[in-house]
Amino acid sequence: MKSTGFTKVTGENMSLPNSSDNSLVHQGLVGGNGRLLSVHAHPDDESSKGAGTVARYVDSGVEATLVCCTGGEEGDVLNEALNLPEIRENMAEVRRQELAAAVEIIGYQKTYMLGYRDSGMKDSEANSHPECFAAAPLDEAVGRLVEIIRVERPHVILTYPDDQSGYDHPDHVRVHDISVLAFDAAGNPEAYPEAGAAWQPSKLYYTPWSRARVEATHNKFKELGLESPFDERWFKRPSQDHRITTKIEVRDWFDRRCDALLAHATQVSPDSPFWFGLPRDVAKDVYPWEDYILARSHVSTEFPEDDLFAGIYDCQHGASQLGAGCNSEAHRPRQLSDRAV
Repeated sequence: MKSTGFTKVTGENMSLPNSSDNSLVHQGLVGGNGRLLSVHAHPDDESSKGAGTVARYVDSGVEATLVCCTGGEEGDVLNEALNLPEIRENMAEVRRQELAAAVEIIGYQKTYMLGYRDSGMKDSEANSHPECFAAAPLDEAVGRLVEIIRVERPHVILTYPDDQSGYDHPDHVRVHDISVLAFDAAGNPEAYPEAGAAWQPSKLYYTPWSRARVEATHNKFKELGLESPFDERWFKRPSQDHRITTKIEVRDWFDRRCDALLAHATQVSPDSPFWFGLPRDVAKDVYPWEDYILARSHVSTEFPEDDLFAGIYDCQHGASQLGAGCNSEAHRPRQLSDRAV
């Protein structure tokens, strides 16, 4: 089955990186020719999940690629100032334009649309649309992502958690499913041979919404005498904090995240108490990290991590190809998603 069905919408250079280049410089945050790929469900998810992290790594010299699996056609207009017929009737194009503005702010050099339609919320009529992401053949969707991975050759992939009981949107669940399968298949030359030469990413991370972050933000609202947007339902969601392995400090990139969110003008109201209820200079200090769960690794690392590329440089020092994994017994692939700090 031919996997191609995605569209590359930003980035001019489609040539493959030089696999013999071993110039990666490791100084806390990796620079040089490190490569990172994020997989998201809809336009705006790239801004609400991990935007500060990506912005920080881009500023350090990492090449960042975004894969957006759907066009966000089912998104409601949450900004009443833009709740207009001409916008609602052209939601896919409007959201594509918003996405282009957001990725420029964050710093992604390349963006791929995986080519599926927004599946809508769970049990909605949109779930039955023949072109929706949730209804797509799993093998087809995985093949499309494998091809992108083999073209871009990332060392690190970011995707959604395995436990999404707090928010089980069909497209978010499917993002997780195809990411895990593609992470393994991309390095297997017998899988999807039509999708290009095999490439094995080194690390796969999940992006949870930590309970510590919610509590810290909720408590700051209360401290300032403001109504918190985090009601009881947030605290009934299962906590994943015991699984967090990695914390990236993003205080200095908080404004980039906020500006990227605002670029999604139909989806994010500028007076949203959830996103902007605290003054920026206060909010950036309340919880200045983005959290990750290391789910799979082909390199050794130590917990807790403060660098998504930890272990990659150490493993590959003196080797001919960054991110291809190590040959020693200690560096064989491991499934780590249940490991606590």
